[in-house]
Amino acid sequence: MILLHYTAMASATSARDWLCTPEAQVSAHYVVAEDGRLWQLVCEGARAWHAGAGAWGDVTDVNSRSIGIEIANTGAQPFPEPQMRVVEQLLRGIMDRWAVRPERVVGHSDTALGRKIDPGKRFDWKRLARQGLSVWPDAVAPGDIWDDARTFGYVWEPGQEETLLGAFRMRFRPWASGPVDDTDRALMRDLAIRWPFAPVVG
Repeated sequence: MILLHYTAMASATSARDWLCTPEAQVSAHYVVAEDGRLWQLVCEGARAWHAGAGAWGDVTDVNSRSIGIEIANTGAQPFPEPQMRVVEQLLRGIMDRWAVRPERVVGHSDTALGRKIDPGKRFDWKRLARQGLSVWPDAVAPGDIWDDARTFGYVWEPGQEETLLGAFRMRFRPWASGPVDDTDRALMRDLAIRWPFAPVVG
């Protein structure tokens, strides 16, 4: 898997330096600055402590199954063009080297429901999907959004329906609000049909 984050810090260099500090007890494989500068902090084949507690499909130790990319952003601003171009180039390389399928490129908010919101509402997932670097659903006949969410890969417990809906909308309907509706159901059904989670082998 590839897990996308935003840094939520004032600058890319401060985020990079913090991730290189032992007392932080967290790191990531890459940091991408607003101007397109790229730093590799951890070898791709090594575990980086970027994911924390969370799950995707049958993956319950996301740190051991993912490459983490920290994108410099506070969460309140657009992601600049030079930065997005570098993120795209980085994704292409990682996906090729590790045979990562587009549906396995996910956000921290997808794997840590209610705990994390990055890379946030302003991140352009649709742009990535147009290049085969992630996925984007079309509306089909609505289904059971909660069952379909599990099929796609979301891991949630009874009572987390609103949290799940928030994470889903943050990525696929970032400006939607209100109760779950048929658009939510139709989009989640397409995700479940076209990109059902397949168990990890090895």
